[in-house]
Amino acid sequence: MFSQRINRLSESLTMAITSKARELKESGKDVLSFSAGEPDFDTPRAIKDAAIKAINEGFTKYTAVDGIPELKAAIADKLQRDNDITYTPDQIIVSNGAKQSLFNLMQVLIDEGDEVIIPSPFWVTYPELVKYSGGKPVIVETDESTGFKITAEQLQNAITPKTKLLILTTPSNPTGAVYSKEELEALAAVLEGTNVLVASDEMYEKLVYDGISFTSAASISEDMFKRTITINGLSKSAAMTGWRFGYLAAFDKELVKAMKKLQSQSTSNICSITQKAAIPGLDGTIEEDIERMRQAFEERRDTAVELLNAIDSLSVLKPQGAFYLFVNHSELEKDSLIFAQKLLEEEGVAVVPGIGFGSEGYFRFSFATDLNTIKEGIKRISRFAQNYRT
Repeated sequence: MFSQRINRLSESLTMAITSKARELKESGKDVLSFSAGEPDFDTPRAIKDAAIKAINEGFTKYTAVDGIPELKAAIADKLQRDNDITYTPDQIIVSNGAKQSLFNLMQVLIDEGDEVIIPSPFWVTYPELVKYSGGKPVIVETDESTGFKITAEQLQNAITPKTKLLILTTPSNPTGAVYSKEELEALAAVLEGTNVLVASDEMYEKLVYDGISFTSAASISEDMFKRTITINGLSKSAAMTGWRFGYLAAFDKELVKAMKKLQSQSTSNICSITQKAAIPGLDGTIEEDIERMRQAFEERRDTAVELLNAIDSLSVLKPQGAFYLFVNHSELEKDSLIFAQKLLEEEGVAVVPGIGFGSEGYFRFSFATDLNTIKEGIKRISRFAQNYRT
């Protein structure tokens, strides 16, 4: 009855776990959820004020499919100022969150049999979009020895004549790994002379810790600039998850034009009010708000890492970015689905099984919530681990 395309697709595990936790909570169960990748902070005042102004001024009509000129100009300015990469407005398209940017890219770029290299652990949506588009996800497993980052040697070994795209996420969801400039340069050296494009998901770029600096893949070299598609948004750094704002920038104007054509026949423009609201999120107006949230996340990270590493049979690397911990529970239980299910049922703690991210024996713990909740959640995890029976 259903198409082969939809039958190839799996439901998002993070969404499923979050929904299950919400249902249990609504039924009266005491549940603490660390499953959703959603900041607990309110959207900054300047963004809300811009939205209210847009509503009051009647800015509620259709706009250009790819975004209003002043928004695209703000994106271009931001990319030049923060990332040292220069795009013109016709190299930029605005979509309903970075997820739609990725969906559009896969639909426009990937044909049946094309291979897409995806380092594991990966965001749950990447391989699903590749499969939906008819492509073949080529999963390259990384581990704690490399900080969950793909090496130049691994990339070299994964490339075949069918390779169309490499997906990079920095900072990473689910591990919080951040690629250094030197690591990106090593990957760029492997790609030089190939036809492989790079989709660089940089959604968490503003949430980096320990004084490190963020480097955009497209800024590494002229060659990388031409082959890299930069994907970003404001959902995480500006606490705008529900506003649905994302964008994509690419050197190839024809690629952007093709995505615009697809979007014109699907969702058309994103919400006009969100477009106006996003401008102060890009032009530097809310940098103090972002820094305040970043500092809070860093404090939460430090506390959570210390508490979790104090639990026998659990361990976690301290992430350099994003707001997730990828916790190793393999000493207790190899099957992450079983572990997460028991933890939810017995202690009312919701986490996402590592298998959803392509890595068994781990769970993802989001610290995008307040310290008291984090402490109570880890207290329950500690009790669960001490009493665990396979």
